[in-house]
Order: sequence, then C-alpha cells, then structure tokens
Amino acid sequence: MKWKTILGLAAMLGFGTLLFVNFGSQVGGYMNFEQAARTGASAHVVGTWAKSRPTNYSRAQNTFTFYMRDESGTVRKVRYNNPKPANFEEAEQVVVQGRTQEDVFVAKHILVKCPSKYNETKGLKQKASRSSAQPPTSARQ
Repeated sequence: MKWKTILGLAAMLGFGTLLFVNFGSQVGGYMNFEQAARTGASAHVVGTWAKSRPTNYSRAQNTFTFYMRDESGTVRKVRYNNPKPANFEEAEQVVVQGRTQEDVFVAKHILVKCPSKYNETKGLKQKASRSSAQPPTSARQ
C-alpha cells in the first residue's frame, strides 16, 4: 500500500473513534431520577409535573424551576435555564433531558406531551353532529 492510503485510513479511523467517543458520552438513554443521579450521565427522564409543588420563573436569571414525578414515583426538583415551555400546564407527560447536579435535575431540553384536541372519539362525535346538522348540497343549483 502507498503511504497516502495508510495515512488516509488512519485519519478516518481516528476521526471515527473521536466521533464515537464524543457522541456516546453526550447521548444518554431513558432513565428514572435515581438512575440518572447514580450514573451522572446525561439522561432522558419521563414523568409528570408535580402540580402540588411550587413552580418559579426567575426573570433575572431566566430560569424556570418545577417539581416532576418520574415513572417510578420519585419527585425531584428540575431547573431549566430557559422560560417555561408553552402549554406546560396542559401537559399529560413531560420529558426532561439533562443531568443531576447536587440533587437537582438540570434540564437542557424539555418536551411536553399535551392532550390531543383531535382524539378519535371527539372527532367522530363532531363529524356525526356536523353531517346531521348540515343538509346535503347538490352540485347543481
């Protein structure tokens, strides 16, 4: 083999290794709060907003804090260094992505799953009421 081919393969192998190592450390799986705290890794935690606990938005620090109950029942304070997400109060489920720091889960991203206004039973009822309320129209008038 030529030295340029060997050098090119070595460079591609090195780049691939760096990419794999960096990407692997940035992506965490789905965990509960206890697993995320134990591993210290970046994690996705699925849960619900603990409505009985206080929420706060600090305009000066641009920080939104709230309490969340994960799927195993653990409640933990979540700090998000951005404003409160839209439709947060209507969320059926919350997914936070971040890591635990000093018993607080610091979220980089928050995804809220809101109830669908187009659920199947509501859509069928509305369709039935519309079809019975409107007289049929013909193409020719």
